[in-house]
Amino acid sequence: MKLEYPGRLPGLNEIIAAAKRSPYEYAKMKDRYTSEIGWLAKKLPRYNRVDITITWYEPNLRRDPDNITGGQKFILDGLVAGGAIRDDSQRYINSITHRFEVDRENPRVEINITEG
Repeated sequence: MKLEYPGRLPGLNEIIAAAKRSPYEYAKMKDRYTSEIGWLAKKLPRYNRVDITITWYEPNLRRDPDNITGGQKFILDGLVAGGAIRDDSQRYINSITHRFEVDRENPRVEINITEG
């Protein structure tokens, strides 16, 4: 099953900067993105164990892969909030694979979930 999040998620640098400025700023950021992904995840079935492949479509090559993948926290928490998985622990997630592409016209995050 595939979910598509339109646009980009905050990177690790943005997440750290928000947390340094204020714990409330980070909490607001986490709540926003977790909720948005949670709403998308509501259309998914409930899985027991999953393999997740996240393809990050960036508008250019500027952000480092380790910075980009910081947004996976919001993805996993959103899948839990939306009811697709019970928890984001190793008990329910077999693997997470990241892929990186450039799409200047349509930056997005595609989340492929397969029962494992």
